[in-house]
Amino acid sequence: MRLSRLALGALLLAAAGASGVFIHQSPAQDRSVAASSQVYKDLELFGEVLQHVREEYVEKADDKKLISNAINGMLVKLDPHSSYMSPKEFQEEQVETHGEFGGLGIDVTMESGVLKVIAPIDSMPADRAGVLAGDAITELDGQAIKGLSMDQAVDRMRGPAGSPITLTIDRKGSGHPIAMKIVREIIRVNPVKYSVEGDVGWIKIKSFENEHTSDYLQTAVEDIQKLAGPSLAGYVIDLRNNPGGLLDQAIAVSDAFLDRGVIVITKGRSANDVERAAAKPGDITRGKPIVVLINGGAASASEIVAGALQDHKRALLVGTRSFGKGSVQTLIPLADKGALRLTTARYYTPSGRSIQATGIEPDYMVEPELPADVKLQLSAAPLESEAQLPGHLKNSSAPESTGSPSYVPKEKDKDNQLHAAIDLLHGKMPPAPQPAADKNGLQRADASSGTKPALAANAVVGQRANLEPQKEQR
Repeated sequence: MRLSRLALGALLLAAAGASGVFIHQSPAQDRSVAASSQVYKDLELFGEVLQHVREEYVEKADDKKLISNAINGMLVKLDPHSSYMSPKEFQEEQVETHGEFGGLGIDVTMESGVLKVIAPIDSMPADRAGVLAGDAITELDGQAIKGLSMDQAVDRMRGPAGSPITLTIDRKGSGHPIAMKIVREIIRVNPVKYSVEGDVGWIKIKSFENEHTSDYLQTAVEDIQKLAGPSLAGYVIDLRNNPGGLLDQAIAVSDAFLDRGVIVITKGRSANDVERAAAKPGDITRGKPIVVLINGGAASASEIVAGALQDHKRALLVGTRSFGKGSVQTLIPLADKGALRLTTARYYTPSGRSIQATGIEPDYMVEPELPADVKLQLSAAPLESEAQLPGHLKNSSAPESTGSPSYVPKEKDKDNQLHAAIDLLHGKMPPAPQPAADKNGLQRADASSGTKPALAANAVVGQRANLEPQKEQR
């Protein structure tokens, strides 16, 4: 089976020979042509294998799936974060990025073949209709959910704003199923949670997937300033278990706390493919002290923010070592055929360190206090990190590190890492262990000095550069 590109190449060569026109090429060009020729031969091999599968496999195979799987197989062998996205997956990615969709405003999980309501979002359609936490959704528009995957069930609940859907609900204490007709509305996902804990503002950034993350952060800071007033001691920025997201949002969030200086440096394959993003004047906290919480679940975009604030001595980091994903992926649309998520660069913190497969060490190591059942689970499996992923990019400048705990209790009164961060803002040093020795050669606060660490901004001047908004961290 010949590919059309091979046939086209043969025709072009034949036409050039017949006309007597030959183009002189340099040795480098000759090598490039030879390499391309080998690629085409290998593609011919792929075509031959594909034809055998189509004609001789024991069951009829779906051509689209064969091609899709072959493409994805090529990409996933590059590194753990490159992949092919089908048109549907790409569409879902765009919905997540925009942070809004037509739906009911409800958090659910799949349990025993039914959708279990975690909680309805305040003032959203499901909440106004009377859906309660703990309700079990068994039918959607009269069709049973049993047998559907979680994604399939969620897809059915989403739809155009203004369109109705009927939920059949089993509720504890009710003797019969409850039918609720709910009209879908535009649901806006807020990735930022916040509260005032005494005289400290706590801001939890759940992910950087939403293209409006920095706007929600701005709102959180403004509300905290109003609630706490002049007694506000500082902020705890909670990045624990934040898996990352859009690169431009990591830059914008970092910029919100810095007046100047380089935020992140990205380097592609070419020596000339180097970009620097730098902060613009303006600190939304007005110079208030900041402590950042990280753990083994804080990855990529979270590490960009943590690394920038740490390098500029704008914040102190508390918790455990981060995940260690130091690469940038670019989404490349393929017309109506989906998209590629391709690793196109490595990123470096302002001081020039790569955290790929090594992670960011906190200034103060504070392990979470683990319940007995969680300790048992962790003892049975290794802690996850970038360095443990098959095919991960290697880091030639630093030793690879294992994972660290990512447990965070639901109740704040049991969260010893949060308590340590708040204490640090009040000048109280976290208990032993002392800060780990800095393997990156950066100066760290001295926990044994008994003095309050410097938490004010101290950034260096850097060059401003615009980075592609489609680049993402995961």
